[in-house]
Amino acid sequence: MTVHQLTTNQDLDPTRLREAFGVFPSGVVAVAAEVDGSLVGLAASSFTSVSLEPALVSFSVANSSRTWSTLRRAEHLGLTVLADHQDAVCRQLAGPVESRFDGLDVTTTGHGAATLDEGLAMFDCSIYREVQAGDHTIVILRLHAVEHPDTSLPLVFHRSGFTHLREGLEVAAR
Repeated sequence: MTVHQLTTNQDLDPTRLREAFGVFPSGVVAVAAEVDGSLVGLAASSFTSVSLEPALVSFSVANSSRTWSTLRRAEHLGLTVLADHQDAVCRQLAGPVESRFDGLDVTTTGHGAATLDEGLAMFDCSIYREVQAGDHTIVILRLHAVEHPDTSLPLVFHRSGFTHLREGLEVAAR
C-alpha cells in the first residue's frame, strides 16, 4: 500500500483546483425560463439529483452570473439534460445572451419553464432553496413534472472539455 502525503494550502490556487475538479466527469443541463417575455438560460455542469421525497435536484451557479439574477425571478425553471451530440448547444447557451436560443426548438410551459425539445430528460421545477457556498450558489429545485423521451447518451463535461460515452460506457474525448 502506498501512502500519499497531501500538501496543504499551496495546492489550492484556482488553476490547480479547476484541473483537480475537472477529473470528475459530469453531465450538462440547460436551465431556462421565460422571464418578462424573453427566454433566459444558461448551461450548468453541476447538476445532480438530491432527493426522491420530496423530488429535488440541484445545480450550482457562479455568484457573479448576471443571467442567474434574471433567471431566478421566474415562477418555474426548465432543466434539460443535454444529449451527447449537443456540445454546440451547450457552447451556445454559454455564449452571448442575445443569441443563446437562436435556432433551438424550445417548449415553454404555462408557468414559464423552458426546455429544449431535443434533450434526454426535461424537468419543470421551482426554486426550493438557495445556499450560498463560496463564490457559487447551490440552487435546490423542487420537481413538478418530468419527461424523458430520449434514450441517447448524455453530454459529458470532463477535464474542461466535452466527451461522450461509448458502447460499454467507456469515455472518449472529443
